[in-house]
Amino acid sequence: MKCMICQSKETEHFNTLDKKAYWKCDGCHGIFLDSIHHLQNNAEKVRYLEHNNLVDDPRYRKFLSKLAVPLKTKLASGSEGLDYGCGPGPALADMLTLDGFKLNLYDPFFFPDQEALIKSYQFIVCTETAEHFYKPFEEFNKLDALLLPGGWLGVMTTFLSSSDDFESWYYRRDPTHVCFYSEETLQIIADQRGWSLEIPAKDIALFQKKAL
Repeated sequence: MKCMICQSKETEHFNTLDKKAYWKCDGCHGIFLDSIHHLQNNAEKVRYLEHNNLVDDPRYRKFLSKLAVPLKTKLASGSEGLDYGCGPGPALADMLTLDGFKLNLYDPFFFPDQEALIKSYQFIVCTETAEHFYKPFEEFNKLDALLLPGGWLGVMTTFLSSSDDFESWYYRRDPTHVCFYSEETLQIIADQRGWSLEIPAKDIALFQKKAL
């Protein structure tokens, strides 16, 4: 089994939980669900619609500010970005627009605008999305191609920790969550693409593409 995150062949069966097989990569220290257990598109969309992520919900906006606040310190005024995997309620895009940034939206289920994927961006935000990637190695390559040199990619996802009880971990139990990243995993993702990595807070990763 090749690692879906880093493409290493240093993988081993990690556990079988709820009749689902999980694999662990010794190369990047990530864990991923066997692809035979991935949901079909219609079931995946139904699950996303169960999320109560409203654009004007102050609690949701405060949650997203964990990424927005440190990212904004890296960006020039008026920078153009992409909210990748924004879901049905693109609250972060709304927040950043109010701060003077220009945002494009893309989500395969709710904003499937292919035009947004042929542009180049000074920054990309990817909040509570990377854990849903069925092909994370390819997805991160796509994000790299969309970023201008010197651009920033902000990722929010709950980090995998050795102190977590994986079996009972709430994050694993969401059927749409298929990839789990430790800080070491994120560093490997950065290294493979020549990015730098900063972790300004728990569950927040800021990658910067190398400038020309």
